[in-house]
Amino acid sequence: MNLLRRTASLAALLATLLPLTVTAPAPAHAADASACRTTPSAPLDTEQARLADARTTALVERAGFGDFVRRFPAALCSLRTPAEAGPLLDSWGEALWQSAVRRAQGQRPGGDLPAGDDRPLYWTRLAMTTALARWEPGFPVDRPALRARFEDASRGLADNAFQTPGVRRVFISGFDPFGLDAELRRANPSGSAALQLNGRRITLADGSRAEVRAVVLPVRYADFDAGIVERAFAPRLAGGPGAADVITTISQGYPGIFTLEAWAGRARSADPYPDNTGSLSGGTREHPVTAPGMGPGPEFIRTTLPTDAATGSVQSPYPVLLNTSVTEIPAGATGPVDREDGPTPGSRAVEGGGGGYLSNEVAYRSNRLRGELAPRLPGGHLHTPVLTGLPADPGLLTGPEFERNETAITAEVRAVLEHTAARP
Repeated sequence: MNLLRRTASLAALLATLLPLTVTAPAPAHAADASACRTTPSAPLDTEQARLADARTTALVERAGFGDFVRRFPAALCSLRTPAEAGPLLDSWGEALWQSAVRRAQGQRPGGDLPAGDDRPLYWTRLAMTTALARWEPGFPVDRPALRARFEDASRGLADNAFQTPGVRRVFISGFDPFGLDAELRRANPSGSAALQLNGRRITLADGSRAEVRAVVLPVRYADFDAGIVERAFAPRLAGGPGAADVITTISQGYPGIFTLEAWAGRARSADPYPDNTGSLSGGTREHPVTAPGMGPGPEFIRTTLPTDAATGSVQSPYPVLLNTSVTEIPAGATGPVDREDGPTPGSRAVEGGGGGYLSNEVAYRSNRLRGELAPRLPGGHLHTPVLTGLPADPGLLTGPEFERNETAITAEVRAVLEHTAARP
C-alpha cells in the first residue's frame, strides 16, 4: 500500500513537471510563495555558492527545468510534520532524476540545450538543495538526512531497478561535472552517458539483449565517506532478480582516448586537487591515506571485465586502451614508484590506473564490494576522453564542437559496454 501511494504521488508530480511539449515555465502561485518561510542568509557550501553565477540559472532554464527550482520551496512549506518531509524529498528527487533521463533520451522536449547535456541536472539539484538549506520549517528536521535522501533519489539510487526479465543486466555509474572553479561551464561525459543509457535496452556484441541502469555520483569526498558508492551498488550485487550481471564505473579521464583501467588502488593521494566543495582528501603521492568507511580489502583490485573485447573491437572515433599503470610504495620502501605493468607483491597503493582521486575510488569501492558479494561478476572502470569544444566566449554555454564531442563520447561508451558486457 505504501508503495502504491508513493507511486501515485510521484506520478502526480511528474505530470506537473514533465510537460509533453515545450511551454513557458509557470511561476509558483503567489500564495504559495508568500507562505514559504526562508532564510536567505543560510550558510551555503562552496558548490551551492557557485549558483551566484547567472550562467548556472541559464543552464537550468534552457533545459526547461526552471519549474523544479521555482515550485520546490512552496512544496517544502506545504509540509506540516517531520514524517512528511522524507517522502516529499524522495518524490521530488525521483521526479528530477526521471525528468533528466527523459530529456537526455529525447522523450521530454524543453529548452535549447542539447538533449544529452548533463549540466542542467547538476545545477538544478544544487538550486533545490539551496532551497532546502534556506527552508525554515515550524518543526525540527534532520536537514543533512533530508538532503541525503534528495541527493540519492535525484541521482538514480532510488526506484531504479532492472525491469526487463531474461536479458543481461548492466549497471553503470557516472559523475557530476567537476573542476568548476577553472571553468564553470564544464560538463562530464560520464554523467551524460549515464543519463542517456539509463533504462535503455541495447544489443550486445554477441547478439544478446541487455538492460542498462545507471546512477550519477557526486564529486565530493564526504559523500564517499558516507557510503554513497556502497548504497548505489549493494542492491545490484546482493543477488536475486534485481542484481546486475556486469558493473562498470565510468568517469572522465585523459585527452583523446578511452582507457579501461586494469587496477584500482585503495588509497587517496590527489591533494592538492580539491573536490567540488573545495575539500581535500588528506592524501598525497608521498603520503597516501585510506578513505574513512572503507571496508577491508587488498591494496589493489584488478578489473574482471573482458577488456580485450573492447580494445580489440572499439577504436573509433577514439582509441580504447588498457591502462596497466599504477603508483605504489614497494614493500620495504618509503617513497612512491610509478609502474607500467601493475603492482608488485606486498606494496602499498598510491594510485590506481585512475590516479588517486574519486574516479579511482569509485572503481575500488564498487569492486571491493563486488568481490565481497558477487565475486564471479565482471566489473571494472572506464575512463572517457576529456570533453572539449566549449566556445571561447565564456558567455556561450554550448557550441557545435562541444555537442559533437559529447555525442561521440556517449556513443562510444555504449559501444564499449556492448563488448565488455557480452557473455564470456
